[in-house]
Amino acid sequence: MSGAAFIAGDWGTSHLRLSLCNADGNVLAHCSGPGVAQCAAEANIDWAVKLSELTTPWTTQHGALPTLLCGMIGSSIGWLSVPYVACPTELDQLAQQLQSPSKNASQDVSIAPGLACRNRNDAPDVMRGEETQILGALRLQPQLTNGRHLLCLPGTHTKWALLEDGVVREFISCATGELFALIKQHSVLVRASGHASTEHEATFNRAVAHLQQHATASLLQLIFECRSRQLAGELSSTNAAAYLSGLLIGEDVFGALRLYATPTPPIAIIGTPQLTQLYAAVCASRGIQAQQIDGAQASLAGLTAFYLQRKG
Repeated sequence: MSGAAFIAGDWGTSHLRLSLCNADGNVLAHCSGPGVAQCAAEANIDWAVKLSELTTPWTTQHGALPTLLCGMIGSSIGWLSVPYVACPTELDQLAQQLQSPSKNASQDVSIAPGLACRNRNDAPDVMRGEETQILGALRLQPQLTNGRHLLCLPGTHTKWALLEDGVVREFISCATGELFALIKQHSVLVRASGHASTEHEATFNRAVAHLQQHATASLLQLIFECRSRQLAGELSSTNAAAYLSGLLIGEDVFGALRLYATPTPPIAIIGTPQLTQLYAAVCASRGIQAQQIDGAQASLAGLTAFYLQRKG
């Protein structure tokens, strides 16, 4: 394995993941740090210093290295607000939109742009960080560059993107993860402490099935069941969160399928293994195949593609 060539970083709202890589994108070392939100809350934050604090052990050993960053670090609350690229866009063209925020000539930093579109609900929509994951997914799974595919990137704000021959035509965002967190932390519907029981998976699937059986019911009606079923003794307090998760993720998936219909299967789900498994389970309940792609690996593959394209 050759020596260090660049640093890849996914600097999101909650976390920073940095990887020291060789020229082929193989990881030589990892480190992590605080997310953009935490850093932005610091008075007079110096992003260059913050990055240097984390990477100095690497640059001391290997010398100055180019750093490629994606995620919320390129937003209005980050280091530099990098303009969104309008859809439809070919992902291979994103490397031309990288911008450098650093005034320090010895610190070679480039930040990826996000994507913007007018979604199918006739509303403005944006993503930042997911575009790099999609680019990486195309590198990991080249078959996605041909034909029409539906991609799902689950998270705090889940993205559903329509891909045609390697071009992101459009996408839509769903506040699935954020709504789950808000209800769990600030409502009386789910107030369990401790870990979910071994019935977690069965409870999740039960909620998904219930959602399908009552397709005309409002999600606002069904969510209240997280409390009423506990009061009736039909749902344990430790599994109420699993029931809520099944309702929200189920509605997320079913809503996307209604909106886009199903392009060439399987649907590609890009994210953490825990989330991709849940979304794949909901797809399976509708007889739809889903291909799971690790989000961290996809992000690294996308950042590596930026490095290689920029290198020429």
